Amino acid sequence: MLWACIVLPQLALDAVLRRLPDPEAPLALASGPAQLRTLHAVNASAAQGGLRAGMRMAAAQALLPTLATVEYDPQAEARWQRFLAAWAYRHSSLVSAQWPGCIVLEVRASFRLLGPWPRIEARLREELATLGFVHRIAMAPTPRAARVLAGLQDGLSVSNPAAMQALLDRVPVRRAVLPGDSGERLQRMGIRDLRTLRELPRDSLRRRFGAELLPHLDRLYGNADDALTYYAPPDHFDARIELGFEVESHTALLFPLRRLIGDLCTCLSIRDGGVQRFVLRLEHEGRMQTDVEVGLLAAEREPAMLFEVTRNRLERTSIPKPVVAMRLLARELPAFVPASRDLFDVRAQQALPWPQLRERLRARLGDDAVHRIAPTGDPRPERAWRRVDGDDARIDTAPARPPRPTWLLPKPVPLRDARLRIVSGPERLESGWWDGEDARRDYYVLETSRGQCAWAFTLAGERDGWMLHGWFA
Repeated sequence: MLWACIVLPQLALDAVLRRLPDPEAPLALASGPAQLRTLHAVNASAAQGGLRAGMRMAAAQALLPTLATVEYDPQAEARWQRFLAAWAYRHSSLVSAQWPGCIVLEVRASFRLLGPWPRIEARLREELATLGFVHRIAMAPTPRAARVLAGLQDGLSVSNPAAMQALLDRVPVRRAVLPGDSGERLQRMGIRDLRTLRELPRDSLRRRFGAELLPHLDRLYGNADDALTYYAPPDHFDARIELGFEVESHTALLFPLRRLIGDLCTCLSIRDGGVQRFVLRLEHEGRMQTDVEVGLLAAEREPAMLFEVTRNRLERTSIPKPVVAMRLLARELPAFVPASRDLFDVRAQQALPWPQLRERLRARLGDDAVHRIAPTGDPRPERAWRRVDGDDARIDTAPARPPRPTWLLPKPVPLRDARLRIVSGPERLESGWWDGEDARRDYYVLETSRGQCAWAFTLAGERDGWMLHGWFA
C-alpha cells in the first residue's frame, strides 16, 4: 500500500479566509479570555505587518490598527477537517482524519483509475487550491511516514520500503511527530535522529517514555500494521457560514452562497449522488431565521445550475432583518442519473440542456409554471389532458382521435361569421353524464372569411349557433 498525507498548516485560518470576499485584507484568529487575548493564527497580510501567532491582542492592534479578528473555533476546525476527508474520499476508499491538521489516504489502489502518483498529486493540489486550503503533500508506504515527510518537505514521495526506512533514519527526532513530548525530551538527551533512537534498548525506552513510543516506531517503519479510523461519508449535508457582519442586500449574499453550493456539489460528487430538495437558511439576530426552500424535479449536482436556481429563489425572497449567517441543509441525497447523450452531441455553445433550462424557468416563474401534460381517456377537450409533475411518471400514448387544434381556448366563445365554410365534420361528442357536466356536441373544422382554420361546435344535430373552441395553426 502507498499512503498520501495532506498536511493543512493553517486549516482554521483558511476556513475563515475562503468565505471572505477580500481574503488579502489583514486578518487574525484570536483566542483566550477577554483580558489576555492572543493571536492564534494570522494571514499573509497580517504577517507582513509584523504580527505573529502568540502575540497579545493589544500589541497587534497597536502595530496594525486595520486588523480584523475572528474568534478561533476548534469545533469549526474539526468540521472542516471532516469536510476535507469527505473531499478526499472521491480519490480513495481508505481515508482517515484521525490526526489533527492532516488527511491521509491510500493511493496505490487509485493508480489504475486516476493514473500514476504525479497525476494524482497534481489533481489533489489543483482541487485544494480551488477549495482555498494551503497544503503540503507527501507519499510513503506507511501513513505515519507520509505524515512525517509532509512536515519535512512539500512534495516528497518514496514508494520503496527500504528507501523509506533509510530516509526516516535521518529525520530529527523533534520533527518525527513522536507521541507527546517525546521528541523534545529525546533531543535534550542528545538523541538527534531516528536511527540513533532505534539503536537504543527497547526495554529502556519503554520504561522512560511509556508504552506508546515503541508501537509508534513500529508503525512508522512498517513493522506493524496501523489500525486507522477510516472516514465514512454522512447521509446528509449541513454547512454554515457566519458572515461576520450584517447583510441587508441579496447581492452581498451571493459570494457565500456560491461557496456553500460548491461545497454541496463536492459532497455530492464524493457520494456519486445528487440533490433534489434542500433549504437555504438565512439567520438573523435574535434567533430569527428565513428559509428559502429549493425543490427540483430531478436530482442534480451541477454547481452552476444549482447556484442559478438558488439565486433566483433567493432574489424572490424578502429579507425582513439583516442576515448574520447562512446555512445550507440537504437531508436527502438521492442517486444521480446523468442525462444520456450521443457520443457526438452537437449543440450550440450557448444552448442549455433541457433539465437546466426547466429548473431555471421554474426558479424564475414559480414551481407551478412549468410542468408536463398527459392525455386522458375523456373525449371532452377541456378534460382531455392532465398535469404531470416530475420526470418519473410514465405518459401513455394519446387515444386515436380526429385532428385537434394546438390552440385551445380557455372557454368556448360565439363565432360570428356570415361566410363560414365547413371543411370537415361533424364529429359527434357525447360524454360527461357521470359527473353532471353532460356534453352533446357536433364539432366541425371551419374556414372563416379571413382564411383562418377554426374548430367550432354546435348542439348535436344543428347547424347554427357556432361556438369557437380552438384555432388550428
